[in-house]
Amino acid sequence: MGEIIFVGLGMSKPEDMSVKALETLRSSDKIFAEFYTSKLIDSSIEDLENFIGKKITVLKRSDVEEHDTIIEEAKCGKVSFVTAGDPMSATTHVDIRLRAEKENIPTKLVHGVSIFTACAAAFGLQPYKFGRAVTIPFPEPGFLPASPYDNILENFERGLHTLILLDIKADESRYMTANIAMQWLLDAEERLHKNLITDTSLFCAGARIGSSTQKLVAGSPNSILCADLGSPLHCLVMPGKLHFMEAESLCAFAGAPKSILNAD
Repeated sequence: MGEIIFVGLGMSKPEDMSVKALETLRSSDKIFAEFYTSKLIDSSIEDLENFIGKKITVLKRSDVEEHDTIIEEAKCGKVSFVTAGDPMSATTHVDIRLRAEKENIPTKLVHGVSIFTACAAAFGLQPYKFGRAVTIPFPEPGFLPASPYDNILENFERGLHTLILLDIKADESRYMTANIAMQWLLDAEERLHKNLITDTSLFCAGARIGSSTQKLVAGSPNSILCADLGSPLHCLVMPGKLHFMEAESLCAFAGAPKSILNAD
């Protein structure tokens, strides 16, 4: 009997992974990866393979969710399954671990830095003041869910910040930008009329967080719409009630308007 080890790579370059992650990968019989939930910002699969010194098999979503490739390989060898960020941030990967448990295949976790903690740190926001995270989907004909907007509203009414993740269509090389997501939210406000977003609402937009080209912007919805953030990956945050140090951090690190320092 083999085992499956879920390994988080961090967010930017192969060098960002932990020593434990590197040792695990170098001692594995087989390494699988997926980059449809996220990807390394500054690196290619070839960079990763060269750093580890081993071949990596990249799986599509259907390979992971509909087939037992990883499970079958783990029945007779040490298999690592790598992802950008932290391996258990996507429910798909929890499902694989549960399937392995049913097959009596041992599993382990090697954690990596994820956007769930890195985003808060980059902006100087307190992580325990975040509510439920949401994902903005690409606009599709006949698909206009209200749940992202409603969950942000619920967090905001409780004074909590919301991490807003942006849709990825890796097989189409489509990565939603903060500008598109901001327009999605403005359209939702116009459609739902619950007074969550006004002309002066504060939003934070982050691009390539954790990389050497990280860019942070904080301001009104219109300023986010017009911001030149460069290439993905992007994310948004709608802050709730700010502690004075959080407000100072947003002004210092993301160019937020000084008026937030005097807000109640």
